[in-house]
Amino acid sequence: MKKDIYKSLGSFLKWAFISLSTIIIILFISFIVVRLFYYKKLDKDQKQIELIHSTKINLADALGENLPEMPENPNQTIAGVDINKNGIRDDVELYIFEKYPDSAKTRSALLQYAQVWQMIMTQDFNHEEVATEIAREDSRADACLADTISPRESPESFRDYAELLKIDEYISFLEKIQFNTEQRTKMKEDFYEKVRSFSDIEEKDRCDIDYSLLAN
Repeated sequence: MKKDIYKSLGSFLKWAFISLSTIIIILFISFIVVRLFYYKKLDKDQKQIELIHSTKINLADALGENLPEMPENPNQTIAGVDINKNGIRDDVELYIFEKYPDSAKTRSALLQYAQVWQMIMTQDFNHEEVATEIAREDSRADACLADTISPRESPESFRDYAELLKIDEYISFLEKIQFNTEQRTKMKEDFYEKVRSFSDIEEKDRCDIDYSLLAN
């Protein structure tokens, strides 16, 4: 009788040991898989963030040296058409040049803004870190446009109400042509819901292009 009890107990302990070992192995493998996915996500996000911050307009963009043709159907997709591959939707780029043919500085600031807003349409911002870094570039573009349209005497200076209204007119113009469909407007709304707080940008880092290179 005792032998049967000891045999049963031994079988149970053996089964329990094997089961526990199996659970530990499964948990360990699961941990490794989760960590691999986590680091893969981090690497993907980091590369995406590096691309966001390295995407800039250049002098040729501001001068219109590589202007595209107006696409036949620029609203067929949310991202639209970007034949010249400068990160700005072609129809938006052409509207900016049509509106401000005599000011490369104004075009430069608006093109920088349009390029950032286009990222909302083309980048995966499901992760808050990515959305926030796009928003940081959005803040840069906003500050660049404000400094271009209404330069301040010093960084501590304040703009009056008329100056702020003037800046808003330029932003409204760009917003109207950039987010010109329901889908694009919805995409913008979804994007800003993902954005979290971030530190202010440096004064010297606001504009992509050095304005001393532009005559007007």
